[in-house]
Amino acid sequence: MNSIKSRLIIMNFLQFAVWGAYLTCIGQFLGRVGLGEYISWFYVAQGVVSIFMPAIMGIIADKYVQPQRLLGISHLLAGGFMLLAAYFGYEATQLAVDNAANPDYTANIWPVFVPYVLSVAFYMPTIALSNTVAFGTLTRGGYDFVKSFPPIRTLGTVGFIASMWVVNSLSFGLSAPAQHTYMQLVMSGALGVLLGLYSFTLPACPIDAANLEVKKSWAQRLGLDAFVLFKERKMAMFFIFSMLLGVSLQITNGYATPYINSFAAVSDSWFANNSVMLVSLSQISEALCILLTSFFLLRYGIKKVMLIAMFAWVLRFGFFGVGTTETTLGVIALIASCLVYGVAFDFFNVSGAMFVQQETPKSMQGSAQGLFMLMTNGIGASVGTYIAGKIVDKHCVWVGDYLVSRPEYGDAGWETTWLIFAGYALVVALAFWVLFKYKHEPNKLGDIKH
Repeated sequence: MNSIKSRLIIMNFLQFAVWGAYLTCIGQFLGRVGLGEYISWFYVAQGVVSIFMPAIMGIIADKYVQPQRLLGISHLLAGGFMLLAAYFGYEATQLAVDNAANPDYTANIWPVFVPYVLSVAFYMPTIALSNTVAFGTLTRGGYDFVKSFPPIRTLGTVGFIASMWVVNSLSFGLSAPAQHTYMQLVMSGALGVLLGLYSFTLPACPIDAANLEVKKSWAQRLGLDAFVLFKERKMAMFFIFSMLLGVSLQITNGYATPYINSFAAVSDSWFANNSVMLVSLSQISEALCILLTSFFLLRYGIKKVMLIAMFAWVLRFGFFGVGTTETTLGVIALIASCLVYGVAFDFFNVSGAMFVQQETPKSMQGSAQGLFMLMTNGIGASVGTYIAGKIVDKHCVWVGDYLVSRPEYGDAGWETTWLIFAGYALVVALAFWVLFKYKHEPNKLGDIKH
């Protein structure tokens, strides 16, 4: 493989390895240091910064700092703040141990939370920046990025999975694997600093001189001008339902591994003790299902594809509700939930982005994509994770190292929680089926088949 593609593969691998080190398992660490009730806060923070930070950094990359340099600066800052969060995570661990016998001890969220928020504030824009670097580098190298980028991006998902497997299996000298300790933050921060330094070695991405001459309002630069699309009923309904479906996006990232790990409180099941490894099947499924999205969108249209995604979310939550590590059928249900995630995530995110690209004027396609991300990963995911945290806290409680059903719900606390989420996804799907009006025109979609 040539040098350019190899370097971009390394960039993408590290880009998502940084995220995979903690995204699906930070809840297990927080629960063990007395911060379990704040799990949703950490995911809400990620959604909130996703509303404005990518747009701000995009403005800087367009006019002031070359994208690969800004990518490096952002990763160095994100990695540094994550290492600071890890240091305070270490202190929180020591305090939890020292106060294990003190029923009045209350852990302080702020020392860990503040540097974590600053870290994700600088990390989230790097997802778009890394794409900008890849697209620009491939184009200047004479490659068709439409054909060349997907395999490179797939290695990003591989990096995410590799990090999940490492934190699931290695303890880094501590008494428990990193999925349960602050070492997941150390790993994320160290990888971030490494990628930050590596980014400065990437080929230069010169700022387009045209960007320096074009005068845009702040509303245009932040993508707010795309709200004019709400005047069209079809697009208004699409964005509204995208937000409602976006509510589901981060729920399983925050609570799937604490749920599966909770079975370790009553048995020594391999699946219960390797929850991150089990959940990594979701990312494997995601990588494979990306290849199906264009085919289904071209053949069936956005309404049917979105409905498939919505019903897949119903199954994602429903299988968790009936899943358990105690029986063969229960394990099969958990595995099925992970496998269906690829359809739930890709058929919504990838197909939705393609639909937005097709249905909006070229003059505001970038803004429209930003609006799609704002409605889903910003507003939808933030609101959804906050509400999910309240529902989980009502039905479940941390007992030692495990988030288990509250006594008043018997063994049904977790089951009830997942079925509530499944019921919500079902209501959204049925409402979308009735209210979203769209006639599929296969020929119109011909230019997005790549």
